[in-house]
Amino acid sequence: MMIALAFWAWRSGRIVVDIPESWNPWSPLDVQAPMDMWTRLKLTRVDHDDAACTAALRTAKITSQPIADRATGDGCGFKNAIRISATTANVGPSLALSCRRAVGLAMWETHGMQPTAQRLFGEKVARIEHFGSYSCRNICGRNGGPRSRHATADALDVAGFVLADGTRISVLGDWANESKKAEFLHDVHQSACRYFGSVLGPDIQRRASQPLPSGSRRLRRVPLVVYSMCNAL
Repeated sequence: MMIALAFWAWRSGRIVVDIPESWNPWSPLDVQAPMDMWTRLKLTRVDHDDAACTAALRTAKITSQPIADRATGDGCGFKNAIRISATTANVGPSLALSCRRAVGLAMWETHGMQPTAQRLFGEKVARIEHFGSYSCRNICGRNGGPRSRHATADALDVAGFVLADGTRISVLGDWANESKKAEFLHDVHQSACRYFGSVLGPDIQRRASQPLPSGSRRLRRVPLVVYSMCNAL
């Protein structure tokens, strides 16, 4: 009871206590700050609070322009989305992502992708190769069924990475190799689960309970696909 009263008094402002930002669950998410006990809570808040998401995005190393909210089809469109032209790496063709996924991308690059590249290769990732993000379509490109996360700019297909020294790491070509490139791909794939819900890799075709349609060009390229639940499907 005493703890609850003290908590209420502090939260209501009746007691002023100078505490470190890393101990404060209500402080804004800072993309550049190290992960702490409240990071997941703050990411959840970013998922559901447009203002918190926009504030977090301002701390990210992302060059972008806002996209006006609009519907582009049945179950498709943009809400609090941005068009990204650069991150900590060159992204080639600009890509559209919802704010919440853009924050996840920035967190992943800052705390997962770039540190892993430095650890394994002593180089930073200079370019991310991708197959795009927004697409008004159903899951797996099927004629029927639920919309893909791509339909709301909540997914990104990553094809590969190019390091600062020119080394290219291909998801399709290097995933199954016994090499540093494969280690890098598996490590960044796993680390993405901290910032996104689901991260689907090339193994998805072997894990799926039903075969993926062979006629889908996008699936034949077997990219890493970032969704919102961290599980196999």
